[in-house]
Amino acid sequence: MLKTLQIKLLPNDAQREALIDTFVQFNGACNFVSGIAFERRLFNKVFLQRIVYRDIRERFGLASQLAVRVIAKVVETYKTDKTVFHEFRDYGSIVYDPRIMSFKGLDQVSINTVHGRIRIPITIGKYGKIPFQRIRGQCDLIRKNKIFYIMVAIDVPDEPAIKPKDIIGVDMGIENIAVDSTGKYYSGDDIREVRERNADLRDRLQYVGTKSAKKHLKKLSGKESRFARNTNHTILKEIVQKARGTSSAIAIEDLSGIRKRTTVRKGNRYIHNSWAFYQLRLFIEYKAREAGIPVIVVDPHNTSRECPECHTIDRGNRPERSKFKCISCGLEGEADFIASLNIRNRAAVNQPIVTGAIFDHSILPVASSKALARSC
Repeated sequence: MLKTLQIKLLPNDAQREALIDTFVQFNGACNFVSGIAFERRLFNKVFLQRIVYRDIRERFGLASQLAVRVIAKVVETYKTDKTVFHEFRDYGSIVYDPRIMSFKGLDQVSINTVHGRIRIPITIGKYGKIPFQRIRGQCDLIRKNKIFYIMVAIDVPDEPAIKPKDIIGVDMGIENIAVDSTGKYYSGDDIREVRERNADLRDRLQYVGTKSAKKHLKKLSGKESRFARNTNHTILKEIVQKARGTSSAIAIEDLSGIRKRTTVRKGNRYIHNSWAFYQLRLFIEYKAREAGIPVIVVDPHNTSRECPECHTIDRGNRPERSKFKCISCGLEGEADFIASLNIRNRAAVNQPIVTGAIFDHSILPVASSKALARSC
């Protein structure tokens, strides 16, 4: 499995200027090549290189391999859409390969710029070392918040897949980031409080509109998403560890296109649109894959309206947002927990019937007896 390692560069003032100039010239060359490619409807790398290579070298002062990378970047972007002209930002990423960038031990990188080859100190944070033998393909040089990073693709070996003895269903939402079928709740209160506080602060700063307020807004940008990302990482890591400790597969809903399928009140739109649907699924899938845990994706339709015992599906089963009460058998419980049970059961039903891999989906997990009740 490929993972991206983010390495921070620590350039001095001269090196910083060299990197900035390289970004501007590289992406200026991309715009030049993009204009020719779009005008002539020429998107073949070999043919395009014959036309623009010499001009790139002379007009933008790029080394030969950087000029080749310019052409490759432009051609790659036009693979997705050839109907519109593609314009590149001054600080768009630069693609480097081993011929124009190399690591010098664990503390320096040698990188080609418009001012020649330079060595820049690096820091690799918590990883402690770079598995150089696992670096795959090219690296991207990016500039984010005036800080330079190298994004390196690392080939991380997968753990051998376990043979699950059970399934843990996980319902992901806004009120609770996750609820699993063992009865464990992972609250979203902290993220919600941060979002509400930041939304109020943004409104006040935008109303003021001073230079200081705009500076504060820029500083606030990204802070909320980093907090939410870290919280999601922590929660989903705990779920994966639980699945590994109990030799269980993980079942989740397919939430693709959920924003188009659901409507919310105007006052709740910001929170709804801020919920990282895809990020949650991506995190749990790659963390599970690292641990050798199978992930089963199920249809989310009516998971919170279906009774996990008698399988009655009705709107009346949800008298309140957080409450479930079956109109048929009287089973009661918290709605998100009910949904996690249904996710688990659907995943079990969909598994192939082979020796040693049959999950009894008709029996609720033991923990459910603490969270469910039956009306008399």
